[in-house]
Amino acid sequence: MQTQFLRPASDSSPSRIDHPAFRQKVVSAEEAVRWIQPGHTVAISGFASAGTPKAITPALAERIGAARAAGTDFTVNLLTGASVSAETERMLSEVAGISLRMPYQAEPTARRNINNGRMDYVDIHLSHVAQQVWEGYYGHVDVAVVEVSGVTETGELIPSASIGNNKTWLDVAEKVILEVNSWIPAAMTGIHDVYYGTALPPHRKPIMLTDVEDRIGQSTFRVDPDKVVAVVETHARDSASPLTPPDAVSQAIAAHVLDFFEHEISRGRLPADTLLPLQSGIGNVANAVLQGLDAGPHKGLTCYSEVIQDGMLHLIKHGTVRFASATSLALSEAGIDELVSNIDFYREHIVLRPQEISNHPEIVRRLGIIAMNGMLEADIYGNVNSTHVMGTKIMNGIGGSGDFARNGYLSMFLSPSTAKGGSISSIVPMVPHVDHTEHDVQVLVTEQGLADLRGLSPRHRSRVVVDNCAHPDYRDMLHDYVDRAEAVPDAGHTPHLLGESLSFHQRFLESGSMLAQ
Repeated sequence: MQTQFLRPASDSSPSRIDHPAFRQKVVSAEEAVRWIQPGHTVAISGFASAGTPKAITPALAERIGAARAAGTDFTVNLLTGASVSAETERMLSEVAGISLRMPYQAEPTARRNINNGRMDYVDIHLSHVAQQVWEGYYGHVDVAVVEVSGVTETGELIPSASIGNNKTWLDVAEKVILEVNSWIPAAMTGIHDVYYGTALPPHRKPIMLTDVEDRIGQSTFRVDPDKVVAVVETHARDSASPLTPPDAVSQAIAAHVLDFFEHEISRGRLPADTLLPLQSGIGNVANAVLQGLDAGPHKGLTCYSEVIQDGMLHLIKHGTVRFASATSLALSEAGIDELVSNIDFYREHIVLRPQEISNHPEIVRRLGIIAMNGMLEADIYGNVNSTHVMGTKIMNGIGGSGDFARNGYLSMFLSPSTAKGGSISSIVPMVPHVDHTEHDVQVLVTEQGLADLRGLSPRHRSRVVVDNCAHPDYRDMLHDYVDRAEAVPDAGHTPHLLGESLSFHQRFLESGSMLAQ
């Protein structure tokens, strides 16, 4: 049943607080952040920028900055669903306000603080976050700051444009600060499916979600009113996720993926019309694949993923996708406008769930997800590094890719074959950091081609990867490495020249290019 706001919209930013106890707690952001003290663990809403608090973050950054200017050390441990708005990461990182960050970030200032040792960072699978927080891995959660779009007469909270880990934050935090954002369309109410049936071992039960369109929860969050210490009213749109048109490389990668789908259909491994539920990461390659699907013969497709991007809205609008399940809306400015303008239509074709459900291994395995995720590099045996540049410097994090790669029906990793103007090869002898082992990687795709690694031993894999995915500038170097590694007496199951296995990376660090001089 959809909850309706009872208060009429009399101005541009009407109150969305229909519970008297919550109305009595309305304060300014500056007053609200006084509940956050140095050393606190703070959990905030937001997933891929959608649903990030709009007022508390600037107020907290200003408070931390003022404390530092007065000679007082002030840091917090920051827990989120995944990435949050770039402004949030930047403001808190610029004042060195974050001591520990978990589980994912995507902003240069935060990244720099992590890589120079000024910020501790725990990079984990997104499906693990809720359980680890419940188990106390990160200590006690002192304050949760959660954006919602309204409070009902009965005191339940109507989610905004993302759910992420908000259910967990509201449950475990000692104190809760709410941001009630009246910019979120009231008609978005009902797009959410908040499941309250998860439990810790040994009390777990099967999650009865057997179709992408299933709804197994309720449309609102629950919260103990006594935990809510402050309510801040806002009227601000979400930060947009940048989007650029797919380039020729992305389109070439997408073409290989789409050809592969047709091959799998011809072999009887995918349904001809609807394929299987799709999951894809964020970025140009993912959007290029979606564009290709829109031009193809497939109709009635479904998506079971973490985020919904502009391309997915386009597919839904044109009937190519009949239903999409995610935990957040990662949209550009144009995508946000499209969603808001047609929210009554999209509400019938989209559901947002907690990330412990959107990324749940049990559900991913049951639904038979086609997982398509990006990577930094892969080695000749199919091990994938998706997080660490040159093996040491964090880029963003593993996010949810591992949840889908290990448990999906098809596990695909996509990347251009080179980076930095050709000075870096995305196919290397050995990756210096492993996020996804060869056991979880079935298909590698670059603009050069596609390597289907299923059913192949390591020695066969190495040839297929180099022949199909490596850039021509690096192909001979890789073939030479494979040939010499295999020629070593008793070379083993995965032949390597250990003294040279990271030579591509060492060469880049010394000369600025992986190419032999």
